[in-house]
Amino acid sequence: MRSVLTIVLAFAAGVLLMVWWPSHPVAPSVTARPAPATAIPAASVNDTADALLVAGGNAGNGDDWPVQSPTPEQVLYAQPRMMHDALAELTPRVAGKPNLYVLVFAGDGGEDVFRNEAEYATPLFAKRFGATTHTLVLENNPATLTTRPLASWSNLDAGLAGLDKVMVPDQDILLLYITSHGGEDHTLLVDMDPLPLDQLGADDLAGILAAHRFKWKVVVVNACYSGGFVPPLRGPGTLLLTAARADRSSFGCGSDSDITYFGKAWLVDALNRTPDFIDAFKQASGEISRWEKLDKLTPSEPQIDIGSGIAAQLALWRQGVSAGPAVPFMPATPATTRRAASP
Repeated sequence: MRSVLTIVLAFAAGVLLMVWWPSHPVAPSVTARPAPATAIPAASVNDTADALLVAGGNAGNGDDWPVQSPTPEQVLYAQPRMMHDALAELTPRVAGKPNLYVLVFAGDGGEDVFRNEAEYATPLFAKRFGATTHTLVLENNPATLTTRPLASWSNLDAGLAGLDKVMVPDQDILLLYITSHGGEDHTLLVDMDPLPLDQLGADDLAGILAAHRFKWKVVVVNACYSGGFVPPLRGPGTLLLTAARADRSSFGCGSDSDITYFGKAWLVDALNRTPDFIDAFKQASGEISRWEKLDKLTPSEPQIDIGSGIAAQLALWRQGVSAGPAVPFMPATPATTRRAASP
């Protein structure tokens, strides 16, 4: 059951977003929570969150919580302000052509491999695909508690609501890239211990997306057993890419890795060769298959589902893109650094 704190934060995030974009109505959210008895004014949320983040401190936290950081409660309380700021920093929409809005969700704060993919996405899409591409990153990681909004259910919903308000529904394309661990029950791990974050299942994600007016979308789920996300998410105008079959693991996570197999094959290798997401998936699938054979692993068998119309809309977007040079992958936290820091 969601805590009272989560309810208050989600409500405050909604208030901030409505204040910031008052001229753009937004569809009601499937994850709407009841308002608290006394609403928190947006200004007081911003001011108090700023003060708490400045105060910092580690009193009462577990051994794994960063020493030079706000407390878990302070981090949660700061989320409405951080989401407001992150949405405000989106680059301006280019008029007259389809734009691509990228939302990256790095769910597991216990391994830097997911952070590395999230941090790479921003320069990749900006430098490779230019001004018609805009990126928002939600991330769970001890190193980014004061610089990135959390990858949480509430922030995902708030981020999508914010994008919904600035996108032109008939033209623009949403690209949602999720990277985390996945379970056999097709639930994604959402974790920044000890914060009380809700997990995200396939039906949950479908419900969150359905609450917003995205006509064109690309959903990439990079996790074990991620093929289980295909049935509830498939539909017209939707391209689905997953790192594995519904009953198979994917590979490349863990403290000794800088990036997952799928992240390297699709994000780093294929998208640096082609701006075509479908062709990039075909290239990535072949590359992953070769790596798995070399490592004698059970094939993950990445999945693709192409809904009606999305391929043509992506082609229209590519017409306005002059692909830039390849963007080298530089892990935000290299595995060698993590190993050297381990006791």
